Amino acid sequence: MKVVFMGTPDFSVPVLQALIRKHDVICVYTQPPRPAGRGHKLTPSPVQVEAEKHKIPVRYPVSLKNETEQHIFAALDADVAVVCAYGLILPIPVLRAFKGGCINVHASLLPRWRGAAPIQRAIMAGDKETGVTIMQMDAGLDTGDMLLSESTPITPTTTAGQLHDKLSQIGAKLIIEALDRRPTAVHQPTQGVTYANKITKDECLIGWAKPADVLDCHIRALSPYPKAYFMLGEERINVLMAKVVPSLDKEAAPGTFLDDRLTVACGLGTALQLTELQRAGKTPMSADDFLRGFPIKAGTRV
Repeated sequence: MKVVFMGTPDFSVPVLQALIRKHDVICVYTQPPRPAGRGHKLTPSPVQVEAEKHKIPVRYPVSLKNETEQHIFAALDADVAVVCAYGLILPIPVLRAFKGGCINVHASLLPRWRGAAPIQRAIMAGDKETGVTIMQMDAGLDTGDMLLSESTPITPTTTAGQLHDKLSQIGAKLIIEALDRRPTAVHQPTQGVTYANKITKDECLIGWAKPADVLDCHIRALSPYPKAYFMLGEERINVLMAKVVPSLDKEAAPGTFLDDRLTVACGLGTALQLTELQRAGKTPMSADDFLRGFPIKAGTRV
């Protein structure tokens, strides 16, 4: 099939690679290069880098709302567009430009977690499973009819990074299956709809008044990026992994270190032991390695 691919981040790359192996990807749409790094050098998206490796034409308009861009898109005369974490709203003329329309690879089991951050929100909520849904796009926010889906468990130690990689591979497999056999589309259920709002900077600061099990999910949902953290004086310390442990003092104020092993009092008399941390400008390290260079004494409160 003649395919136009629309995607931007690392998550989209395995899907693009699968399409290149099986179909004729005639053009790739992605977000424009952004300033990155200390020098703020304009850096192409991971999808653009991958497309250029295969000498596939790349377009990165800032919007698809104007008629000129819509005409350029329609003139590609592809069979279908595959969309995976693209980052732009597709107007109706784009959705209808090709006979096969636009098919989306979405990282949740719809209708749960429609929206921008389905991987993180599933872990934050303590969900036991999530997955990928292949969806025929319509004008709504992840409301289109479903073609295929596949689930995967979320374990008590699953991080967003691990789930991201797993769902990306599932998406790559499912999109090929969907294009090969074009299964009958089914409407999304009207019950069970939730929305995965974008992660905000404020959410990354750990609120110790919450119970330890809630904070454990929160930390894993933000690991390895954008990272949960606490402030110790003027220093930001990222927490990448933790585990719920019995509290040594159920009356301690939340945010109090209960021992010299990074056990912190949380809400409702619970406790969390921090097991992987990162100081600003440093690499992530285990609790033991962290404490060798940066001991935090019992009684310290953050």
